[in-house]
Amino acid sequence: MKKIVMILLAAVIALGSGFAQELTGRDIMQKASNREKAVTDSFKMRMTLINSNGKKRVREVTAYSKDYGKEEKTVMVFLLPADVKGTGYLAYSYDDTSKSDDRWLYIPALKKAKRISGSSSQDDFMGTEFTYEDMGSRKVDDYKHSLLGEEKIDSKDCWKIESVPVKKSMYSKFISWIDKESFLNVKAEFYDEQGSILKVLTVSGIEKKDGFWTGNKMEMNNLQKKRKTVIEILKHEFNKEIPDSYFRVNSLEAGKIKN
Repeated sequence: MKKIVMILLAAVIALGSGFAQELTGRDIMQKASNREKAVTDSFKMRMTLINSNGKKRVREVTAYSKDYGKEEKTVMVFLLPADVKGTGYLAYSYDDTSKSDDRWLYIPALKKAKRISGSSSQDDFMGTEFTYEDMGSRKVDDYKHSLLGEEKIDSKDCWKIESVPVKKSMYSKFISWIDKESFLNVKAEFYDEQGSILKVLTVSGIEKKDGFWTGNKMEMNNLQKKRKTVIEILKHEFNKEIPDSYFRVNSLEAGKIKN
């Protein structure tokens, strides 16, 4: 009996290995997109901007996101320092591939939220190395994905995948390293329209918290401009009750988003 069990176990492992080998680049990116996530996320973050001379600017941000099924809404408000306090960002991302994200930026001095147009996607977000395109939703079928192989990143077994946009983008391609265990993107290289490497994103401090995989630190390094932005998660709560009113433009303008 023991021998039969061992034979069956070996067969199951072999089948599992064969299935993993048959995954395409698109399959992996779809699994990464579909990984289990909380309905709501509440964050407090430290954002450090480092220029080419090594000078640092530190900001603190509170953020909330909520999954409504066919759309996800996110709001961010800057808490510190004084020159950006109260500045807010609101985004609606849609599962519908024909719909583009809706985005607004609120600057207290203007006392009105400004809608961010698609033509502004290449602009830097609040002076960081993240553009509005980086912060938006990346729908799987907006890219053609190719599995390049497998590599270890910080002792994590990863799939290495090249993604080439099929729609207008500021990037000619990007390459992702997807962790096989968490299906999180632990590293990404972004290439400009001429095919030269532009930026490198690394994600670290990966852990499973309350049943959900998350990364506690992100670093976007702009190799061409010699600047970087580091985001550290100071507090992260899952499935905390968040009022729907937080995700409205008028709430952003009225300063009703609590930290």
